[in-house]
Amino acid sequence: MCGIVGLYLKNEKWRADLGKLFQPMLSEMKSRGPDSAGVAIYRNPVADNELKLSLATDTAAYDWQQLAKSLQSDLSVSATINPVSTHAILITDADESAAVAHLKAMYPEVRVVGSGQSVEIFKEVGLPDDVYEQFSLQGASGTHMIGHTRMATESAVTTAGSHPFATGADLCLVHNGSLSNHNRHREELEKAGLVFQTENDTEVAAAYMTWRLRQGLTLHQALEHAISDLDGFYTFCIGTGDGFAVLRDPIACKHAVLAETDDWVAMATEYRSIDTLPGSEHANIWEPKPQTIYTWGGATGSKAA
Repeated sequence: MCGIVGLYLKNEKWRADLGKLFQPMLSEMKSRGPDSAGVAIYRNPVADNELKLSLATDTAAYDWQQLAKSLQSDLSVSATINPVSTHAILITDADESAAVAHLKAMYPEVRVVGSGQSVEIFKEVGLPDDVYEQFSLQGASGTHMIGHTRMATESAVTTAGSHPFATGADLCLVHNGSLSNHNRHREELEKAGLVFQTENDTEVAAAYMTWRLRQGLTLHQALEHAISDLDGFYTFCIGTGDGFAVLRDPIACKHAVLAETDDWVAMATEYRSIDTLPGSEHANIWEPKPQTIYTWGGATGSKAA
């Protein structure tokens, strides 16, 4: 099952209402994924010399300010943090590898669930409406969001196993379907230095994208390789710093709908999510073709930093 949704706002006048527009889209998918839900929202880009990290723990009663102070003192960097329930958004001018290594060594209970200059990732167990409320996303502004509602079939129902999964600087991925060769790819990617936090096959797809992007490929080129390398049935929605991409496997047995107007472009597992958007009755609506890469914004040429 599972449900995925994506919304990219082409018209700037709608961006203050991004969270309000996205909520009913995600809510419509709760019947396909009642176990957990998550979103990636692109907003408030930091300066070129800064890094934004999305962090998560298993409890809302966490001393995030102490974590920021530790990063400041131990690495001699700036660090500010904004707690949001069980998650927090950390902004720092530290080198990403140094910051992640410090967090792993000093705060092993903290998970890094996203990184970049604009992406913020929030995910938890529970119904989509409850997760959305927990992170106060209704009033969020931004350029675009992707989201996922999960019905766990291949791994346990945990926050860590929820989507989205981060795939490099400002990239993240949500997935409807199942990969058949993810264990083989996991072994190969671990040899290449990729680290996994869960047994979820979607995390393997995310790591695969990271690996390809680190080779210098664009997102479009990486997805071209994914078509031949990743076996199984899937629909991917991938967020980037300036847009998003959609890809279905060569058989395309998992549901997917795309729609576009002058104001927005949207993707969803089922049309009823798109029907919540203003102007949907006038949208150009189509089913994405098998093994065809669709991109909006600057996603075509996006590379990992």
